This record gives sequence, structure tokens and C-alpha cells, in this order.
Amino acid sequence: MPATAAAQDEEGWKLEPDARVEVSFVSAESTTRDEQLVVDGDAFTVRGQVGVNLENDSTRFRLEADRIEVLRLGEGRSNTARDRFTARIQHDLNDKWEIEARARHYDDFVTAESSNTDELQGSVAVTYEPERAHRFRVRGTWRDREYDNGSDQATRGEGARIDAQYRHRMGRYHYLTFDLRAESIESDDPLRGFERQSASVSYTKPITPDLRVRPALQFLNTRFDGRLTDTGAQRNDQLIVPEVEVLWWPANWRVEAEAKYIFSDSNEPVREREGYRLTLSVGYVF
Repeated sequence: MPATAAAQDEEGWKLEPDARVEVSFVSAESTTRDEQLVVDGDAFTVRGQVGVNLENDSTRFRLEADRIEVLRLGEGRSNTARDRFTARIQHDLNDKWEIEARARHYDDFVTAESSNTDELQGSVAVTYEPERAHRFRVRGTWRDREYDNGSDQATRGEGARIDAQYRHRMGRYHYLTFDLRAESIESDDPLRGFERQSASVSYTKPITPDLRVRPALQFLNTRFDGRLTDTGAQRNDQLIVPEVEVLWWPANWRVEAEAKYIFSDSNEPVREREGYRLTLSVGYVF
């Protein structure tokens, strides 16, 4: 072991393990436009993450395992858990261009089309940063999904996702960021196929070296292939989500608070809802 460590030092490689634990409380409520249906969504979540980085001046490898336990409050609401495993490599082609390849596996996570999905995904990203003030990133992702349909046979879906981002850096932790996304899933199961487009803008402002505030606005449009309204049209949902997030990171502690208000419009009247979502997270990074 001492000989191996010395050899890595000579070649400029550095090995760094890390871990994170986090506890969050979520309070959420949504109502239909006529206020005939009120849905509460309070829950505690516990998250654990372990990872390891191996890197030199131009190349970075990372392996990561992440698990979230969701403890839902209220009668008739079952607890859930989600696992995620990630392998990633990033390489600097020069001082302006970076490429990344990433593989991920999700187990039992919530997606737009199902509340219990397993997914295997691979993605490639290219980042161009001509100077520190401007960063452009494009990522292409392919996803293969399997849906747990309870007592019925599991079904599958697959599809691509394209992400584009521009970030303008005005100083340390001082950013203006624009994101665009287009994605789709095709499936033989008529309830699973969908197309979605989204756009968001966020502004991160440092208050002190450890405290930042981040207001943001997001828009999403989702059209489902086989979910029909009472008139026989394909269901089409729109979400508008203004939010503000406060991040306080003293030393290794991570305290984050987020407030969202969600406006949901749809050609299926029961899906026309609005409501809030409040989250408080306290974490520690090793």
C-alpha cells in the first residue's frame, strides 16, 4: 500500500473518498381549482451517499452510491426508498473544452409516467468554457426503463433526453443559469409513453461566503401518448413553478431551505391544481 500511494503521487493521481448524510422534512399541499380535492404530501426523508474520486490534473473518475428513504406522514401513504449508482469519467481536452461519460442505475424511483421505475441510463456531455464568465454545456442521455405495475406484468419504456445549459458567472457562487430540456419515452404500455419539454432560469446570489439565495422559475409541458381525457384527446399538462432556495454551508454542514409554488394546468380538469412545497434539509459532508 505505501508503494502504491507513492506511485500515484508521482504520477499526479489523487484518491479521495467522501460521504454525506442528510435529513429533510417536506411539507406540501395541492388543491383542485374548485378546492373540492385537497392533497397533503408531508414526509421525512433520510439520504446517505458514499463515493470515491480518482483524479489528476486533466481526468477525473468517480464512483457513487446514493440511497433515499422516504417516510410519508398521514394515513394510507406508504413509505418508499430509492437507490442510485453512478460511474463517471470527465476529461479536460484543453483549458476550454471538457467531455464527460456517465452511467447510472436507478432502483424504485418516481418518474413522470410511473411511481415505481427502474432505470439504466448512459449519457455523454460536452462543456465549453471560453472564459470563467461563460459556460455552455450539452448533454445527451439514453434511458431504458422498467415499470412495476403491481400484480400486473412489468412493462418497459425507452427514450432520449437532451439538455442544454448556459451559465454566466459574475463571481464566486454568483451565477445566472438558463436550462432547456427535451425528452421522450416510447413504450408498448399506453400509459407510459410521453413527451416533455422544459425550460428554467435561476439566479444564485451570495450573501456571505457561506450563505446564498437562489430564486428560480421553471416551465414544463408534458404530453402523454395513451392517457386520454374524457373527450378522447391526449392528456397535456403544463406546470409553472416559481421557487426560492436558501443555501447555508458552514464548514461541512449543509443547511438548505426551498419554497415552491406549483401551478398545474391541463386539458383534463381534475389535473388542474395548484399548491406549495416547502423543504428543509440538514446534511453533513465527510
